[in-house]
Amino acid sequence: MQQPVIVLVRPQLGENIGKAARAMLNFGLTELRLVAPRDGWPNPDAGPAASGADVVLADARVFDTLADAVADCTTIYATTVRKRGVTKPVLTPEAAAREVHASAGRSAYVFGPERSGLETDDVTLAHKIVTVPINPEFASLNLAQAVILLAYEWSKHVPSGVEGGIALASPPEVPLDPPAPHGELEEFIQHLVRDLDASGYFFPPERKEMTLRTLRTALTKTGWSYNDIRMMHGIVTSLGRTPRAR
Repeated sequence: MQQPVIVLVRPQLGENIGKAARAMLNFGLTELRLVAPRDGWPNPDAGPAASGADVVLADARVFDTLADAVADCTTIYATTVRKRGVTKPVLTPEAAAREVHASAGRSAYVFGPERSGLETDDVTLAHKIVTVPINPEFASLNLAQAVILLAYEWSKHVPSGVEGGIALASPPEVPLDPPAPHGELEEFIQHLVRDLDASGYFFPPERKEMTLRTLRTALTKTGWSYNDIRMMHGIVTSLGRTPRAR
């Protein structure tokens, strides 16, 4: 399985190149190509921003033109808003990821400079446009954010153990404590009611029945575990004690 190539066209800051490399490696992508980086390459600001994604930066290749950078690719996706005068299919990152996995050839995701994005001539070289659905009142994605969105969508379709890609690993699941038997909860409720009664909580007396009903309803909404109930017994007991001298 071939990974898509990430192509940064005329990137301006080494720090942003490093952040893009970090975003790539988070989701198993390692092939980075740079087209005419403004400050040259290598860039000393890229390494610290990459936060350990050194393998991506070390293998990054530099090209003079976008055409050279994607010469070996069969499908090129320009990540940009729809360009006036350019008629090409427009896909979401998810739809593009499905196509990349279904393609037998090499694919490239192309990203433009930080300030201006891809120029029209860059987009005309691509086969399709990828646009991220975003809040129209705040359409402000930085370069690394755009890279991570496309990398994540691609990684979601990587089967576990497949060479050439890294399947996502979620944090291990921690089983919840099983709910306690209702008798345990009932014992705690009686404990609570006794202490509340002793403290004069139920006032006026004619509202005690309604207050108890409300209290029971609230306490039976949650799936209390044995440890939850044990902790609550301790809390209620502590509230009834004389404060310790400090």
